[in-house]
Amino acid sequence: MENTRNFCIIAHLDHGKSTLADRLIQACGAISDREFRDQILDSMDIERERGITIKSNTVTLSYKAKNGKDYTLNLIDTPGHVDFSHEVRRSLMSCEGALMVVDASQGVEAQTVANLYLALEYNLELIPVINKIDLPAADVERVKEEIEEDLGLDSDEALPCSAKKGIGIEEILEAIVERLPAPQGDPKAPVKALVFDAQYDAYVGVVLMCRVVQGTIKAKDTIRLMYTKADYGVEEVGHLQLKKVKTKTLQAGDVGYVIAGIKAIQDIAIGDTVTLADCPADEPLPGYKEAKSVVFSSIYPMATEDYEDLTRALEKLSLNDASLTYQKDSSAALGFGFRCGFLGLLHLDVVQERLQREHGISLLLSAPTVMYKITLTSGEEVEVDNPTYYPDPGTIESVTEPFIKASVLIPERFLGTVIELCQEHRGENTEFNYLAVGRLEVKSELPLGEVLYEFYDKLKTVTRGYGSFDYELLDYRKTDVVKVDILVNSEPVDALSQLVFRGKSRPRALKYCERLKDTIPRQNFKIAIQGAIGGTIIARSTINAYRKDVTAKCYGGDISRKRKLLDKQRAGKKKMKMIGSVEIPQEAFLAVLKTDQENT
Repeated sequence: MENTRNFCIIAHLDHGKSTLADRLIQACGAISDREFRDQILDSMDIERERGITIKSNTVTLSYKAKNGKDYTLNLIDTPGHVDFSHEVRRSLMSCEGALMVVDASQGVEAQTVANLYLALEYNLELIPVINKIDLPAADVERVKEEIEEDLGLDSDEALPCSAKKGIGIEEILEAIVERLPAPQGDPKAPVKALVFDAQYDAYVGVVLMCRVVQGTIKAKDTIRLMYTKADYGVEEVGHLQLKKVKTKTLQAGDVGYVIAGIKAIQDIAIGDTVTLADCPADEPLPGYKEAKSVVFSSIYPMATEDYEDLTRALEKLSLNDASLTYQKDSSAALGFGFRCGFLGLLHLDVVQERLQREHGISLLLSAPTVMYKITLTSGEEVEVDNPTYYPDPGTIESVTEPFIKASVLIPERFLGTVIELCQEHRGENTEFNYLAVGRLEVKSELPLGEVLYEFYDKLKTVTRGYGSFDYELLDYRKTDVVKVDILVNSEPVDALSQLVFRGKSRPRALKYCERLKDTIPRQNFKIAIQGAIGGTIIARSTINAYRKDVTAKCYGGDISRKRKLLDKQRAGKKKMKMIGSVEIPQEAFLAVLKTDQENT
């Protein structure tokens, strides 16, 4: 254990974590130049294309230090986006230290600060790294000042580097060996190992990624998962060196994999503690928090015959994504589908893209909503995330919605517009404090439902891309939420219903009505598209009818001849409207719901 170092790389989105991991892997000779590719730890195509990390990954490296000793470095790469902060939390629980990477041109941003607090929560030793020093816009001195002021770390210990060009990599490896502590733990004590990740393998079942805190695990042991209380026989243990390398044992301080014949990822809880069935530990490892879905949306296949394919695709996807939850759902307009729970909008976007790419299914998603807690007049409490199941307003005593604490880091000149944006989205207790020179942190308590709708895009627009945003869930607070129904020719369309704050219901309904007006084809009669709260109409658009010139055959004569023809036409249109039902094309739903997602 003396020569083992467990560390992860944490930073804000796009500050160079994956590139730095690439250079460390190359410097330790874990992969040949011929086999190397950029973002080596990002295995999904969507991660590589977007340049983001979605799943944390692990690699064990061998490094010969300048003092002549051989060290084992266990590197756990982490995502940078706020939606995947639970992945970061699990990675931090598995380490003794972390590289805190800061972009030399962007400086300290919101997720950098959030990750710092997470790391301090687990008492990690931090090494500040200033990346991208080769950029023309790099300002190392300003970033050092921000590290000192915003993060409270010693800027003299910050290591300048360029992960892209390989500058300063050797110094970082030496700092990991010298400044990060070795893991502690007794290899002979009862086994305690943290399951910080898992992946599904078609041949061997679920592969557990474990950090062994104490004790020793070997093949043919019977392990027990302390949360699910299930026992499994260990078939193989080993280290991850870009591929699985089998070893005899995993002991205290090691990070590696365990294969134990587990059939489905739903059978385990990520963050669970592994112990031995014949000599169990007294209590599980502390500090684990379960990832909770905060955004809900219904997924429907574009073609109804794709429903079975969608079912299989979701089953396969959930094998490698334990945080995705789903259950069967149906809509009168869109047919059968699934109601899914996501960690945030990026998670929703990633799941949608993976379903479309990896399984070739065209999808339609309903507008994202959050979970509302409703107290009925009978005293019963219900949780509603789907407008279809919203109770009768006459039976509702009160409604509460989730609030978040948003932290926005911005240059000083954008303070007024950002505070205005927070107030526009019903922000409470908005305050700001100065960090380094010219930089501010704005904190505001916002309803999560408001953040889903246009907030992030507007923030990037008003701050010209310089604003960075992070949030944490706070609590539930009383609100005035109403169910807005969209009526087409007086018939409600259940797939377009939404739960909205009363003060914003009219503009939202009007926007939906206008989009439908542009996409529903004209008929021989007028079509009214309305937004309604219960029996009250709050917005309306009208699709005008095709009009045939029935008076064209009248060459002259008395006006009463024309009037007679027009009256006959009017009566026919009225009758047609009474018995005519409007067919809403798939494109109309797509236009309304897709534009809604693009706006979020």
